[in-house]
Amino acid sequence: MAASTLEIKNLHVQIEGEEILKGVNLTIRGGEFHAVMGPNGTGKSTLASAIMGHPKFEITEGEVFLDGENVLEMEVDERAQAGLFLAMQYPSEISGVTNSDFLRSSINAHREEGDEIPLMKFIKEMDGAMDDLEIDKNMAQRYLNEGFSGGEKKRNEILQLMMLKPAIAILDEIDSGLDIDALKVVANGINKMRNEEFGCLIITHYQRLLDYITPDHVHVMMQGRVVKSGGPELAHRLEAEGYDWIKEELGIDDETVGQKA
Repeated sequence: MAASTLEIKNLHVQIEGEEILKGVNLTIRGGEFHAVMGPNGTGKSTLASAIMGHPKFEITEGEVFLDGENVLEMEVDERAQAGLFLAMQYPSEISGVTNSDFLRSSINAHREEGDEIPLMKFIKEMDGAMDDLEIDKNMAQRYLNEGFSGGEKKRNEILQLMMLKPAIAILDEIDSGLDIDALKVVANGINKMRNEEFGCLIITHYQRLLDYITPDHVHVMMQGRVVKSGGPELAHRLEAEGYDWIKEELGIDDETVGQKA
């Protein structure tokens, strides 16, 4: 399977008439890990939700392509079947659907009728992924995210990632609320996905996640745009110095940073 490419071109997004994204340009290729950082309210989570088709976010201008196909013309489930994956900041609880049933149904939705994943292969793969993420095997039969702690929900998102094997994954603050031990486990699961066909966009506030997952590219978002890009060293400088030096360099006013996103 050839590596996929996600292209975001001049993306403008608004919520209830207020423009949040103001021309985002970003390209993520298979084999690349990108990190997006920035102050609160600069549009990072809006970018993730808009790409996956959340109805709250209205795209007013711009394009998003996955391997040349117009993502914005697809329904949400079609985007997932095309190879996009979103690990959400606040995963939803679904009562009455077990973790195991949800995952097996999701995998089979990507396969042709009559080519469903064999049960024993599914169980073997799920057991292996749960071992990697240090997840109690009983979680397979619990209802999806119902009664899960914050850390369990985040590990469960990475379990879904490892089982579904998407072409491009967007991880929205997957590190929030995790203690250092859980962070290492989650990072290990993400790193196991790294290969030449898999691309990843990691949205985070903190360098600490990037101590365990080394990005190929780091981007800083402010005022609804990507204002600076670099390598892993950019994240280290942000951790040491904050964002003031970028604001000064670009002439960005504090009052325009940190609005609703």
